[in-house]
Amino acid sequence: MINQLDFIESCVIGAGVVGLAIARSLAQRVSSLVVLDKELHFGQGISSRNSEVIHAGIYYAAGSLKADLCVEGKERLYQYCESHNVNYRKIGKLIVATTEEEREVLDGIRLKAEANGVFDLEYWDRQKIKQEEPEVQAVAALFSPSTGIISAHDLMTAYLGDIESCGGSFVGQTRVTSVEQGGKGFIITSQIGGDSYKFTCEKLINAAGLGAQGIHAAFEFDYSADVPPLHLCKGSYFTLPGKSPFNKLIYPVPEKSGAGLGVHSTIDLGGQVKFGPNVEYIEDEDYAVTSDLADAYHSSISRYYPALKQGVLVPAYAGIRPKLQGPDDPVKDFVIQGPQEHGVEGLVQLFGIESPGLTSSLALAEKVRQALVI
Repeated sequence: MINQLDFIESCVIGAGVVGLAIARSLAQRVSSLVVLDKELHFGQGISSRNSEVIHAGIYYAAGSLKADLCVEGKERLYQYCESHNVNYRKIGKLIVATTEEEREVLDGIRLKAEANGVFDLEYWDRQKIKQEEPEVQAVAALFSPSTGIISAHDLMTAYLGDIESCGGSFVGQTRVTSVEQGGKGFIITSQIGGDSYKFTCEKLINAAGLGAQGIHAAFEFDYSADVPPLHLCKGSYFTLPGKSPFNKLIYPVPEKSGAGLGVHSTIDLGGQVKFGPNVEYIEDEDYAVTSDLADAYHSSISRYYPALKQGVLVPAYAGIRPKLQGPDDPVKDFVIQGPQEHGVEGLVQLFGIESPGLTSSLALAEKVRQALVI
């Protein structure tokens, strides 16, 4: 718990997978740390509403933060799962071309992957696909053996365990209402359970995901860097009852806009097959998934899974990506603003941390630690 006028060396706002990873890294090096979140429990936002995939680092522009941190983060994450008994499976995924035109896209994906340092992709022809995934219809595919699945909740639980073992703590149901400069760094005013609290901290990290721009709006001091606007991009998921028809994750070639990876098939650690997400820009947070989307999903999925029957998909859940680009804009990278970017000592802000944020979480944490010179 936070007491009035406490001094806490480091404060992380946002208890999703990225915020917890950052807090874990800092907790090992500072004397006191707290992680705040507006929800009662950790990981209730973006981190609980995604595909739970460990990405290989295939699609992102060479030299981008998304590419570099995904490739580095993937290796760190697999090692962490092994050392901390976090449940995962390196299941692999197929990126499938269902037409000859899409076959050419696979060549571009492979080149982009190699530019990012991912050299393990395998080209599969129609015969190999039919042998390994008999329910999949495709003329060609790329197989990514280093793609995996993970329990995001188990991962965040492990991160929080590391934080608490180093003396750090998590405080939920906390809304930050203002941030001022003063004392040894920052004066944070917050509402905790209806009561107002103030405390000071030396290091402040804004990792609030969908709420990151809102936290920035509470700053009461000059800030020289440009803060990118937030675009809410919803993605809905449907589940397929019964046994999985696939052995691996099945992805179509990515959407040309770059906004999403197409309506793909993933399998969770319990064996449940889910399809999604789509790309839907919205004005306000809305997590409803209706059966109205089922026909469009069936049409997309049946291109690579023609045996899918009409009416069997079940609405599951939706997530919202904190995109920095609008519907017609080019793809934008993660934004990490530290003292070098904005001139405020002890402050790091993260914007647009969508996929591959989970995969990149440990690498992102290291990037933030370096920006704070801890």
